[in-house]
Amino acid sequence: CRCCAEGGRHSSILYNILRSDEGAAGQGPRPRRGEGPRGCPCGSRRRVALRSPQAACRAASAVLVKTLRFVQNVPCFQELPLEEQLLLVRSCWAPLLVLGLAQDRVHLETVESAEPSMLQRILTTRRQGGQTPPRGPAPARPHHGHSPGPAGGPHPPSAGEIQAIKGFLAKCWSLDISTKEYAYLKGTVLFNPDLPGLQCTQYIEGLQREAQQALNEHVRLIHRGDEARFAKLNVVLSLLRSINANVIAELFFRPIIGAVNMDDMLLEMLCARL
Repeated sequence: CRCCAEGGRHSSILYNILRSDEGAAGQGPRPRRGEGPRGCPCGSRRRVALRSPQAACRAASAVLVKTLRFVQNVPCFQELPLEEQLLLVRSCWAPLLVLGLAQDRVHLETVESAEPSMLQRILTTRRQGGQTPPRGPAPARPHHGHSPGPAGGPHPPSAGEIQAIKGFLAKCWSLDISTKEYAYLKGTVLFNPDLPGLQCTQYIEGLQREAQQALNEHVRLIHRGDEARFAKLNVVLSLLRSINANVIAELFFRPIIGAVNMDDMLLEMLCARL
């Protein structure tokens, strides 16, 4: 990122002293002249968490139920074999969930995750008599902006990942997308013929084409004076491709139900009557 490229701003006297003391305490080698910090101080790589995780996770869970109920009520989807249905849902549940969050206008409020700074680590080491902190339970040094954590433990999404989701929600809200437009967008996302392993590729491709045509016709009928609206909605679809399912699962489901297997949960929900 830009702040890491501009290493000169981190070459203050205080910074060099702290880095020197850190190396003397056995926490790492002293940096060479002109070498920037290992960690990135910019906000895009800081770890963040939901301010009210239980409320946000409940809202996301409700949206996921509504999303799968919508999918189950699509007649063309029900005609597909169960294996095809599960393959489609596994690949698009996260983009569909984010679309549902936008439709229900769910706002995300986040706070930075608590993480000891370099100065705090140095002061803690000095209180212990200048000895190197013991290995094992002591937190590891952050590398490339990723916060440390126990093996198999949670890895909170970064501020940049959360900001991407917030930016997508803001984009949808600025367009004031209608209920029908959301439905056609969801249909376009759901019926993805490019997934490996599909058997009904041509049928699914035709369903996606029908969803796009229906969206185009609806926009021409309702928004006759806005010739660029269909292109703007396609931008929304392109932004959905950057949605990371692991980030969504970590953000909305792990704080409540732990290390859940989303595939198993989706299969159970898909086979149940929601």
